[in-house]
Amino acid sequence: MAATDEGIVREYFEQNGFLVRQLRKYQVQSRRKTSAEEVDLLVYNPAWEHGSRKPDFFLFSNELPFIQKAVVAVKGWHTGVFTPTMLRSSPEIFGFLEENVLKNVTRFFPPPGPGEGDVTKILVLPSLPTAEPFRSQSVALLKERGVDAIISFRSMLLDLLDKIEVNQNYSKSDTLQVMRLMKNYDLLKDTQLDMFPGRAGGAGRKAKD
Repeated sequence: MAATDEGIVREYFEQNGFLVRQLRKYQVQSRRKTSAEEVDLLVYNPAWEHGSRKPDFFLFSNELPFIQKAVVAVKGWHTGVFTPTMLRSSPEIFGFLEENVLKNVTRFFPPPGPGEGDVTKILVLPSLPTAEPFRSQSVALLKERGVDAIISFRSMLLDLLDKIEVNQNYSKSDTLQVMRLMKNYDLLKDTQLDMFPGRAGGAGRKAKD
């Protein structure tokens, strides 16, 4: 599943104009990860403009232009919700935030120029609690540990589905091709009509995720 999860994230950033680099092609299970292995993807936005504000903590496609460069950790634990209890008991979630890890990955990006921002630290996760105070507590814990932004699989998949054209053959991407076939054979309903009745665009999506 790790390859599938990272494939979705890669396609999402590439579809939004980012250059994406994967640092490793293997899964680490029986030992502690090295600093280079804590990061799943590095992303770089060649269209980023100087003077841009920082992106919001909850990332959606309309916030991506404000990211210049980022380290991305992908946690595809699709059967779980990132509750405060889970975050406190799962230190491996935050391995990509260690100082030695961040110091190591900066060498993969172009040397920073005047006025350029820091590397954004992004966590990709299935979902946060929907009920308060657990949702706010989870957000506070993530920020305290150094996470700059989060993005859910739900919002990425919805964004990709919106962009996929059924008359295009995505033969170079298994992820997009499978989604295109499901959309072509009406196995997926129209995302806006199904998920956000009466609303369209980023505002409705942001409120839901």
